[in-house]
Amino acid sequence: MRIGILCSRVRVEEKLLFAAFEGLGVPVVRLDERAIAARVGDYAPEADVILERSVSTSAGLIAAQLFEAAGVPVINTSATASVCADKVRTTLALAQAGVPQPRTAIALSPEAALQAIEQIGYPAVLKPPVGSWGRLLARVNDRDAAEAIIEHKEVLGGIGHHIYYVQEYIDKPARDIRAFVIGTETIAAIYRSSPHWITNTARGGHASNCPVTPEIADLCGRAARSVSGGAGGVLAIDLLEDAERGLLVCEVNHTMEFRNSIDTTGVNIPEHIARYVLDSVGERQHA
Repeated sequence: MRIGILCSRVRVEEKLLFAAFEGLGVPVVRLDERAIAARVGDYAPEADVILERSVSTSAGLIAAQLFEAAGVPVINTSATASVCADKVRTTLALAQAGVPQPRTAIALSPEAALQAIEQIGYPAVLKPPVGSWGRLLARVNDRDAAEAIIEHKEVLGGIGHHIYYVQEYIDKPARDIRAFVIGTETIAAIYRSSPHWITNTARGGHASNCPVTPEIADLCGRAARSVSGGAGGVLAIDLLEDAERGLLVCEVNHTMEFRNSIDTTGVNIPEHIARYVLDSVGERQHA
């Protein structure tokens, strides 16, 4: 059995994953997407399955497609990753599956963006359709702020900033929830707390254990199935607590970080991932 981990940068998470596979007695090879020169129709990576952990969203997506075209399964699949990497596609998938989420509007021009923000109501949150680590988020409190941010995005941003993703602001209790899903099972969750409205740990949020309640497990399982065609995957799902509506799915992440969540939750997340990858190889061999 040959396991490949795709990563250009070996972070703490990747070191933990290498150790988890080795602890299970399975050798792992590192694949660096920067070294790929794949001749279409004549490319055969030496792996039975590949765990995609690229820091670059675009490079990871392309590499996954190349591997799958060569007959090598990838976790997460390129189809799942392409949905999770695009907030618009994630939102549409969640909506189609009836998964509760904040009210969201998409606009394709500055004029339509301003209209969308005012339809959602102030305060609203503007997000880039592709992005992570809580970067380039903006809470818009009034029309003056909306006009200023829209103008900056229109003049200074790249093509991605000309797609306006507008989400209602949820008055959460100074925290959100990040849940870790393997397959469709929620194995652990953390609260990310901060006095700032952006609670990502990458932006200084404090992590503490969040019990996985039946509600969290059910909602995250539904969200995982909605973005993956039913199969699930290795995903991190961000939840917001609304005082009236309960839990809402905010985002779904396909190459999550988990270094700060192992001791916090007491769950060996990298071992769960490694076992899931190995199980996927076994299922494929017996299919």
